[in-house]
Amino acid sequence: MSSVSARAGALARKARPWGFPVIYIGWAYLFWIPLLFSDESVWSFPNILFFLAGGASPLLAGVLLTWLADGRDGLRDLGRRMIDARRIPVRWLAVIVLFWPLFDLVMAGAARALGLTDRPLSIAWDVVTDPRTLGFMLLLSFVFPAVEEVGLRGQWLDDLQERFSPVVAALINGAGWAIWHTPFVWFPGYYADTSFSPQLWWWLPSIVVQTVLIVWVYNGTGRSILAVLLFHALMNFTGEFLGLAPEIFPYMLVGSVLAAAAVVAGSRVMRSGPLRHRRPMNGQEAVGSEPEHA
Repeated sequence: MSSVSARAGALARKARPWGFPVIYIGWAYLFWIPLLFSDESVWSFPNILFFLAGGASPLLAGVLLTWLADGRDGLRDLGRRMIDARRIPVRWLAVIVLFWPLFDLVMAGAARALGLTDRPLSIAWDVVTDPRTLGFMLLLSFVFPAVEEVGLRGQWLDDLQERFSPVVAALINGAGWAIWHTPFVWFPGYYADTSFSPQLWWWLPSIVVQTVLIVWVYNGTGRSILAVLLFHALMNFTGEFLGLAPEIFPYMLVGSVLAAAAVVAGSRVMRSGPLRHRRPMNGQEAVGSEPEHA
């Protein structure tokens, strides 16, 4: 049995960094393809079971590959980075909390100034006052990102950054994330209770560019999964709460590109080479995992 485990571990380490997207995307599409041919809402039974089974793929792939390749020490490291708030310095907490509200307000102001819409915001107070709507938005904003970030950033991004620079790793990571999200536009009823109606031509590039910002936060907070979970969740929640006009969303790609370019040019955590020796050894914290300046 131990020889089987050793061979599986060796295979998982050899498959880095490409084993993750094979499991991540393959497992998800296996369960999601039937939804594309359904006339019922993705939230109806039994469609929701297929959706959730496929949606678990980033967590499944991340935990499985971490366990096979790095054993219990790797899983403990993954768990610590998921719950340890001490990894997030105050300056980075401010970035996490304020970035998306400020970004969305700037984009709304630009849309108004350029004449794209005369009502760029429509604050959805029911998001916080109606229990059903609040529960749904918390699910979309916090629970789903938690499942995604453990594997997508906590495991796969680390593998990528051991081989590539942060920017290249972010683009590859974001491309995988975009491919995983592609079927969402065709899931019946998925966005029925939101103001978001994505089109692939602007949504998929936005996902890739937003990944650069997520990697910036991840590297700046010493590889904190909790930090990127909150950053990702607030990106989702803020846009829905502010009620951004649908006309704005395609143009937000331009804002995201400018923000990502500023981050790449101005932050040293995005200009370093491939990260080395990040994995825990004998229960010790990985080298090079201290939070950085923004």
